[in-house]
Amino acid sequence: MSRAALILRYGGFAAIATLANLGAQRAIFALLPAGQARLIAALVCGTAVGLVVKYLLDKRWIFHDRLRPVREETRTFSLYTLTGVGTTALFWGVESLFWALWHTQTMRELGAVLGLTAGYVIKYNLDKRFVFRGA
Repeated sequence: MSRAALILRYGGFAAIATLANLGAQRAIFALLPAGQARLIAALVCGTAVGLVVKYLLDKRWIFHDRLRPVREETRTFSLYTLTGVGTTALFWGVESLFWALWHTQTMRELGAVLGLTAGYVIKYNLDKRFVFRGA
């Protein structure tokens, strides 16, 4: 796959995962009463949804990794999740900062998009090096 195709595909998948993440967050914001717990629940739920969506897309279409027995697949998903710890902290930090400064849904989501974008660039390199080494 050409570099341009890879960038477009990865960017598209990042956008899909971001929309899934923000959709899950909006659902939590709609369901739970206002308060700090609502933001934390939204971050955790959105991150989990985005993680699974992005993993499935990356595994098949970016890294061309085949399905493996459950034990190996669990190990791969665990490594994929582990490489996301620092990038998730970056994303949560930027989103939380925007929420703390502006207290609006629009600015919180802008912070999320900025944090996720930076995180995905870093995560691709970590995943290529440590998770999907054969790609």
